[in-house]
Amino acid sequence: MQVRRACEKDLAGVHELLNQVLAVHAAGRPDIFRAGTRKYTDAELLAMFEDDTHPVFVAVDDDGAVLGHAFCELQDYRRSNSWQPIMSLYIDDICVDEKSRGQHVGTALYQHVIDFAREKGCHNVTLNVWECNPGARAFYDAMGMTPLKTCLEQVL
Repeated sequence: MQVRRACEKDLAGVHELLNQVLAVHAAGRPDIFRAGTRKYTDAELLAMFEDDTHPVFVAVDDDGAVLGHAFCELQDYRRSNSWQPIMSLYIDDICVDEKSRGQHVGTALYQHVIDFAREKGCHNVTLNVWECNPGARAFYDAMGMTPLKTCLEQVL
């Protein structure tokens, strides 16, 4: 297995993983997420793949099949009036193909993201996890992540 930046040949695999993520979210929160939709067009994904401030990483097998992905966003607070002058890396989306779970693909992806953040001089790595996805929460806990803040809601 190799973890690297995503490129055009990864489009189909990334779309499949995004479909898996959407299915979990739509099942858990159908009041927010629409099942059967597509999060990004091919053009949007290709632009993301080239954007150094929003790197997308993929874990691939020896044949180049996408086993997992991590969508990230560098957040620069160095000119903020209220924050310490830090860089942060936000993980917008991380997913391991259902068929590849339990094979340490997620751990490899997560460690690659941590290494990337360190190389960029980031102070921390952050993410949000949906409460309707306890498997993801357990994975992030196992990776050593701890709560930074809690987002609450009241559905009207």
